[in-house]
Amino acid sequence: MPAMTMTEKILARASGKSSVAPGENVWANVDVLMTHDVCGPGTFGVFKKEFGKDAKVWDREKVVLIPDHYIFTKDAMANRNVDVLRQFAKEQDITYFYDVGTERYKGVCHIALPEEGHTRPGEVLLGTDSHTCTAGAFGEFATGIGNTDAGFVLGTGKLWLKVPPTMRFVFKGNLPPYLMAKDLILAVIGDIGVDGATYRAMEFDGDGVYALNIEERMTLCNMAIEAGGKNGIIAADQVTFDYVNKRNAGQKPYQAVRTDPGATFAFEKVYDVSKLEPVIAKPHSPDNKAFVSEVKGTKLDRAYIGSCTGGKLTDFKAAAELLNGKSVKIDTFVVPATTEVARGLDTEKVGGKSLREVFLAAGAKIGDASCAACLGGPSDTFGRLNTPISCISTTNRNFPGRMGHKEAKVFLASPLTVAASALAGTIADCRDLLV
Repeated sequence: MPAMTMTEKILARASGKSSVAPGENVWANVDVLMTHDVCGPGTFGVFKKEFGKDAKVWDREKVVLIPDHYIFTKDAMANRNVDVLRQFAKEQDITYFYDVGTERYKGVCHIALPEEGHTRPGEVLLGTDSHTCTAGAFGEFATGIGNTDAGFVLGTGKLWLKVPPTMRFVFKGNLPPYLMAKDLILAVIGDIGVDGATYRAMEFDGDGVYALNIEERMTLCNMAIEAGGKNGIIAADQVTFDYVNKRNAGQKPYQAVRTDPGATFAFEKVYDVSKLEPVIAKPHSPDNKAFVSEVKGTKLDRAYIGSCTGGKLTDFKAAAELLNGKSVKIDTFVVPATTEVARGLDTEKVGGKSLREVFLAAGAKIGDASCAACLGGPSDTFGRLNTPISCISTTNRNFPGRMGHKEAKVFLASPLTVAASALAGTIADCRDLLV
């Protein structure tokens, strides 16, 4: 049998084949399909058009519905989308529906999926959101798909997929305290461009990767799509197993895979993390890379810490370490990705104070768990950029209009860099506060 990468092994298993090769098309069985309030209505429309208005989904326990994008708003159409999810969940008797306004509400889908045990090594997870690739941090094939494909999966549990070639990125060395996963992935995207990994798997490896906790690994895989990647993936280790086994929904069996020695990579690049500086992406593209030291002093109007990329407990702990006992000089918005993370703001402490206390004392505003301003949204969305201001953000995209106003400028950076910049009112180097 030929040597295969992790991505190839997972797609071989999912298609019932002993082996697959890049470029090969396979019918892959899907383990989990996720959709949310933005794409759910369109997906359901495709499903009913093609399979009939009374059709039933292929497996009601493998479909996950999560309202998260445009929910805390008075916008009538946004609210209608959530109602459509509720109606579909009821008529299909969907087991995993995390409805807003109930105790089951979670928040951002990409963080909610692992928290609720829907991410397992070796599986195929598809979602109607490009950042579904976040779940590759658990050693699975996870990728975003469109409404038409998702409607087909709802009816059949399968999807026609092309096996992607794999690019390998190795981070060697000891990770310094001023670097986070956001710095690593921005360095990669800056080097290869937003189309550098188009329809390719991005496999991350090395001591620098395995020094990261599971939340940081999720950030690394999350932004694979910003380089055009089909998926990002990290081999499961004990850190992964401990997280998954504690949360595994239904205690479903799974089988982790590892890349074979001798497997073929389309591209390989090695980074020495001990020599890497904090990285930032300037407007208006995630690959518009600069080292923070090169743009230090750039004036800012707002700081934003949140999203699937930067709204996890690890992100908030990092920011709070810098903000503790100090005051921000610009409007600073803090948005937990999920309700579990929001609860953590009260239980996790820095210097004897809860994260929430630290943020509020520093002058930050804290929103409800959701996507909030990451995707702009209606004008009443918490933290949205409604005027052409400059914002430094832990989110994943900075295209024109992404966070609201089309003339606003968004700089992407790690929570450490964002927190340091919030204190300065200009882009700041976190190393000045950590040394």
